[in-house]
Amino acid sequence: MRRYWILTVSMMAVFLGLFLVVEVLQIPILTDPDPWLSGGGLIAALVGVGLLVGDIILPVPATLVMIAHGALFGIATGTLVSLIGGLGAGLFGFFLGRRGGPLLDRLMSAEERRKADAMLAEWGDLAVIVTRPVPIVAETVAILAGTSTMRWHRMALATFAGCLPAAAMYAVAGATARRFDNTILVFALVMVVAGLFWAVGRRFRLSLHPSVAVEAAGDVSTTTQGSDEQDPADHLQQ
Repeated sequence: MRRYWILTVSMMAVFLGLFLVVEVLQIPILTDPDPWLSGGGLIAALVGVGLLVGDIILPVPATLVMIAHGALFGIATGTLVSLIGGLGAGLFGFFLGRRGGPLLDRLMSAEERRKADAMLAEWGDLAVIVTRPVPIVAETVAILAGTSTMRWHRMALATFAGCLPAAAMYAVAGATARRFDNTILVFALVMVVAGLFWAVGRRFRLSLHPSVAVEAAGDVSTTTQGSDEQDPADHLQQ
């Protein structure tokens, strides 16, 4: 799967490059969206949702947008608005992956594609949940999930689960403090929640499916037994 991982790293590099370009050019709405959100109301909600959806291909300061939602609309509505935007971003990335599937078929061998599909079928939803709060990685995983055999409803549920903690925490931060001094703390808490999701999800998955290591050990044991059974016959033939 070497080419698959090269493609993954390349996508992340492209997203990082876009971020650097926006920082150099200082595009106002992508570096400081506050003037477009400060008015509140339906327009601010639509702008905020649009920015979060566009975050799948543009370096939007999603953290500041979600905090602004909390400050403008309160905890409950701010969480809902951010959740809609995050869900839209995940599904948009999934759609892009679906459209890019044929290109992936040309770049990868059938065996590499089979292994990638198997990996994403097994761990894709958990990967989506855990990476949703992580810039650059979230966009990459969403698009790659779209290239796999994952169904739309699984992607929607995973995206919802991954976006909800971040949307709620940033809404609380925005609603309880007009200043953004606690952004780093909230981000750290979101990452802790993502880590807990990963640990619990991984343990749950491994409890449902035997680990590869156990299966491999069984195969080795079977092979060893088979070779032991063949030894007497080999000696008789000699």
